Amino acid sequence: MVFKDYYKILGLETNRVTMDEIKVAYRGAAKKYHPDLNVGNELAEERIKDINEAYKILSIPSTRRKYDRKWNSYIGSKNSIFEKNGNSKEVLRNMFFGNEVTEQPRRVYAKPVKGENVETSITVNIYEAFYGLEKKISLKNSEGGLKTFSLNIPKGIRPKEKIRLIGQGKEGKNGGKPGDLIIEINIQNDRKLKLNGDNLYTILEITPWEAALGRRIKFKTIDKEENKVYIPQGTQSGDTVTIPGKGYLKANGERGNLIAEVRIMVPKRLSKEEREIFEKMDKISSFAPREA
Repeated sequence: MVFKDYYKILGLETNRVTMDEIKVAYRGAAKKYHPDLNVGNELAEERIKDINEAYKILSIPSTRRKYDRKWNSYIGSKNSIFEKNGNSKEVLRNMFFGNEVTEQPRRVYAKPVKGENVETSITVNIYEAFYGLEKKISLKNSEGGLKTFSLNIPKGIRPKEKIRLIGQGKEGKNGGKPGDLIIEINIQNDRKLKLNGDNLYTILEITPWEAALGRRIKFKTIDKEENKVYIPQGTQSGDTVTIPGKGYLKANGERGNLIAEVRIMVPKRLSKEEREIFEKMDKISSFAPREA
């Protein structure tokens, strides 16, 4: 386990300091490494975490006493027995016995290194993306086993948006914090619905007589509400009808448009009466689309 010198982290050389001195040192260190003054500096982000951790321990008398016992074992005892005299051999003189003793090298602690982030992607369908959901995903860990995560996908998420799970990446080194798990969201279009920006695109199937006569018809949108839309007289296959405010969710909570492409459908089977009507239209109609 890596031992952290909390006093040194706060800029103090010894543990023989008052609580007021600890507070002053903490304020100075926190100001120096504040995130607002060190934007994008990962080292500063780690330092401010250590500074807050140090103050949390040293500001409470009970936890400070417990920590001081470790500090004296790791650092304080060396400072009280040995004192550098400045020569290249770092030789110290024992004042009580008159013996020369060579200072043992000070223990060097490896710098904590944050673990690597892990990036992956998952696919959700357009309805799951529109409504949002909690999804369970399983990923292989470094040992080859499976680890399951609970992922909260917010409603209205966009294609290629990423969700970050803090601390779920690879383990850190030398006591460093673990990395993050970053999940990119892919949205799969439905057979009837396609997403493009803020708008949804769909196919609106109508009958030949609805197209010829014009009609206000009902159909359901992604929010499962029944809406009415007017089909103008003489509508052709490939024409589009726009329904405002029935598209995909925008960032501001509003919605885009639903754009429906008209597709005229002909019945595959005709009743006797229907056949007679179509045969009559064939005889009396002057409509000749191939000659237009």
